[in-house]
Amino acid sequence: MAGYHHHSHPPAGNQAIQLRLGVAILLTLILVVAEIMTGLLANSLALLTDALHNFTDIAALLLTAFALRLEQRPAHAGKTFGYHRVGILAALVNATTLGLMAFGIFHEAWQRFLAPPPVDSTLLMAMGAVAFGVNLFTAWLIGHGSSEDINLHSAFLHLLGDAFSTLGAVVAGFCIRLTGYAWLDPAVSLLIGCLILWNAGLIVRETLDILMESTPDDVEVSTLIRDILQIDGIRGVHHLHVWSLSRRLRLLTAHVVVDDMPISQATRIRRQVQQIVEQGHGITRCTLQLEHTGCEPDSLYIDMKQPTPHAHPHHETPHSHHA
Repeated sequence: MAGYHHHSHPPAGNQAIQLRLGVAILLTLILVVAEIMTGLLANSLALLTDALHNFTDIAALLLTAFALRLEQRPAHAGKTFGYHRVGILAALVNATTLGLMAFGIFHEAWQRFLAPPPVDSTLLMAMGAVAFGVNLFTAWLIGHGSSEDINLHSAFLHLLGDAFSTLGAVVAGFCIRLTGYAWLDPAVSLLIGCLILWNAGLIVRETLDILMESTPDDVEVSTLIRDILQIDGIRGVHHLHVWSLSRRLRLLTAHVVVDDMPISQATRIRRQVQQIVEQGHGITRCTLQLEHTGCEPDSLYIDMKQPTPHAHPHHETPHSHHA
């Protein structure tokens, strides 16, 4: 097997990410206290719900930091794949809390629609502007490397959602001052809740796809097979699996039917397949079983519920080849 190398660093460097997470947690904690005090003084649901959202951000950031540390542990006999999916579980928890919080916001906003209280628009706008700046800055801090790590990406969406929601609070305060309509405050809360729920749904969908070992969305299997079959000496592909351990760590296993050839020549084919799947399709780990021509493929996608068919010795090479 062309070695399975353990990655000891997250996308942008563990220490740098942990430092940015620490700064974001501290700033968010200060913001939560300020928003609660201002929201009570201004009698603003938009500020209070945003404070609640920011409070869950602190928990989300702490969970993200813990998961990033745990992901660095090496693989061992009990966990041969390592801890790569800890970040997936952290993202799923973060998304679930986002969804629950959104429904809480919907309930409280509806109560205020029925009996809208007076709102201090000046305090609402002032605190909203401060919160927008803090949330935008913390989202920028966490955004580095988040496109490659769903755990970081879920935390980034938490913070980015806060930035938009606080911007909505500023707009609500301005509109209330112009029109005197206090119901605009819970209306903005409803919009904030919808935004939160939408982001949560996107994260849940991706995490469930990874946990269900679905083929990554950006991997087109038919194109992948076509590229492999273009390699000289390859006659067929079957028992193919493509899945993810995390957003950036993709794996492939397959049986590849080749001409009868020495192992040294088969090694060249294995390396060509490895190069194609990594450079052309973003699949970082590749395990291949090379078989002689004449070995009839059972199916392209094997049914894992069925027992593995017994191989015929004259059909297969003595060893499985890994890339």
